[in-house]
Amino acid sequence: MSGAITIKNKRAYFEYHILETYTAGIKLLGTEIKSIRQGKADINDAFCTFMDGHLQVRNMQIAEYSHGSFYNHEAKRDRVLLLRKKELAKLKTKLEEKGFTIIPLKIFTSERGFAKLEIGLAQGKKLYDKRETLKDRDAKLEMSRAMKR
Repeated sequence: MSGAITIKNKRAYFEYHILETYTAGIKLLGTEIKSIRQGKADINDAFCTFMDGHLQVRNMQIAEYSHGSFYNHEAKRDRVLLLRKKELAKLKTKLEEKGFTIIPLKIFTSERGFAKLEIGLAQGKKLYDKRETLKDRDAKLEMSRAMKR
């Protein structure tokens, strides 16, 4: 194996306040894990929801595997997330409250080669919070430039 793969959702921290994070396994097909190991996945538009008692990630794009023939997977299908029952119950109660959502933060491969999804219990930022985030980022950039001079 050529090392650990990490695919991040860069918009998540800008759009949401992340309150808690969880690491979940993903129920995948064989060609999906091969595409993830090649780094061909996108979670920027993805979100998690409960369907049929399971937590599922929706709109997560995993590109078709290049050597997959007719066994290839569908790129944007719903995938079941694997968590402990206590964690699922806690997330379900929080999700029923107004203003909370569950979003994927990053996909990575574990030491054993399994694909894992880090999800976050999030609350949407208001426009002024987003402006504040931009100001903080610009201030840090200016400070780092001043230190280099």
